Amino acid sequence: MNHDFGIGATNDLSLRVSVAILARVLFENPTSVELLLALERKATLLATENGRAFEVKCQPFGGAISIRDLRALRNRIGDFHFDSERSRSAQDFRIFIRPSDWENVREFCIRHLGAADDPIFETDPERELAEEFWDALKIGLKPDQYVHKPVATVVENDPAPTENIHARGMLTARVYRIFEATISDSSLAQTMLTNSQSISKEDLCDLALKDAQNGGMGRANSILALPLKSISAFYSAMPSTERNDPVTFEQHRLDDSVPAILENIAVPKYQRL
Repeated sequence: MNHDFGIGATNDLSLRVSVAILARVLFENPTSVELLLALERKATLLATENGRAFEVKCQPFGGAISIRDLRALRNRIGDFHFDSERSRSAQDFRIFIRPSDWENVREFCIRHLGAADDPIFETDPERELAEEFWDALKIGLKPDQYVHKPVATVVENDPAPTENIHARGMLTARVYRIFEATISDSSLAQTMLTNSQSISKEDLCDLALKDAQNGGMGRANSILALPLKSISAFYSAMPSTERNDPVTFEQHRLDDSVPAILENIAVPKYQRL
């Protein structure tokens, strides 16, 4: 059982490692031939000294990979702890390791993420896409509504503080497996575009507040659809070092992982393999 594995950082297990799948979700604008990039737009209700505040950000679809065989992973990379009870329960790859083990963990992850049906790691985006389309649209995404392919593995070698609410501020090294997922169902494409156009930032914050009032965690999700050509040109035009951080595009806060999923956009902190 995964309860054999500890939770939280220790003096030895002090480096947090997050291994995730990110998807470049594309669909054609139903009213034109324009190709759109779909991002997950998330509002989170935060408690502050002055009452409440909302964090709204846009990020690629995806999330932490699931570890299929915990003991096999420990046998290969050494001892580790999960970063939270939630991660342990879901067997998500959000763990604390010894900093000296990073190179071993990094190479092990890169090797296994490239496998089509790896026995230790989840290596395709289907589960995460289904979960997040449900969160954003309340639609059960079906495999025949899109096609996907792997395009790259990206590594953030230099640890940076995480914004994850379960380990906020902890230094984290990251490995991303990037996929391209193209929506082939025209009715789904229309639903995605309508969602993007009809739900404002204020609407999303109201939904997050209602979620908290109903006993939830104070979160709400929707879709943000942006012209792929425009967002690629936006990142191409800025100094490369600015791509290391979250940026604002047309009043939307884009997470620093967004340029990682785009083609031909170099980000200094990311090593693209």
